[in-house]
Formats: sequence, C-alpha cells, structure tokens
Amino acid sequence: MTNEEIESRAARAVELFKQGFNCSQAVFASCADLYGITDEQLALRLSASFGGGMGRMRLVCGAASGMFMLAGLHNGSATPHDSEGKMANYAFVQQLAGEFKAQYGSLICAELLGLAPKDSALPFREGEGVGFSPKPAERTPQYYEKRPCPEMIAEAVRIYLRSL
Repeated sequence: MTNEEIESRAARAVELFKQGFNCSQAVFASCADLYGITDEQLALRLSASFGGGMGRMRLVCGAASGMFMLAGLHNGSATPHDSEGKMANYAFVQQLAGEFKAQYGSLICAELLGLAPKDSALPFREGEGVGFSPKPAERTPQYYEKRPCPEMIAEAVRIYLRSL
C-alpha cells in the first residue's frame, strides 16, 4: 500500500470520528473493506462497543481496539486448536500495541485523555464499571479541541497499515 493510500485511509478515519463515530469505529471502518467487509454499516456496528475505552469505561483505547479487530481479520485463527495461528495473531497484536504505546505512552483511554495518571490502576467500583458515565460527550468544537483522539485515530491507521 502506498503512503498516499495510507494517508487517505487515515484521513477517512478522522472524518468518521468528526462525524460522531467513536475511535474504534473510525479505525475499523476505514480499513474493514480490505478484508471484504464492504458494508460500512456492518463495520461500524461491529466496532461500536469498543469506543470510549470499551463501552466508555476508559479502558483499552478505542483506536487501539480498532487496530486489534483489524488484526483479527488479517491473521486471526478460526480454528479452535490452532496454537500457531493464535500465536501469530497475538504476536501481531502485541507488535501493534507496542508501537502505539511507544508513540503515546499508554494503551489506556483514561490515561491518554488525562483522566488518570499513566500506569495507574483504574478504580473499579462495585456496580459502577469503572465509574465513568455511559453517556457520550456532546460533540462540540470544544470537545474536538481538547481531545487527542483524531491524531491517535489517524496514527492507529498508519501503524496498522504500515505493519502489513
């Protein structure tokens, strides 16, 4: 894939995010067609639950989760006892995670957004997930100004596609 094609997909991912889709949806839907998922609505629905650090619990970054979902399409095993296949996929996911973490210092949404210190143990409260509201934030110009998400979304697409 050429650098121009990679940048086009990265720009498409940012565009999806700015339309109101979450980080995971933006990354996954911008590349799912490479694996035969040409129904964008299906790609958006498959990846919907991973936004906001998995259901807005601020755990694993949605952009990273989108990469990991693509990795499953790329070389995920569909055979129950395929140890070699699983190992190859896990190695690929770990490579992607390492590159993302090297760039941003974390894979954790709350840490990336400055809602928790880096390398913190996020507090789980009984009956409250991790204590974050499931209500999505309103997408205003101020929302986009303070969020590092568009940059991380574009870079997640670049990391993924350059790793192929």
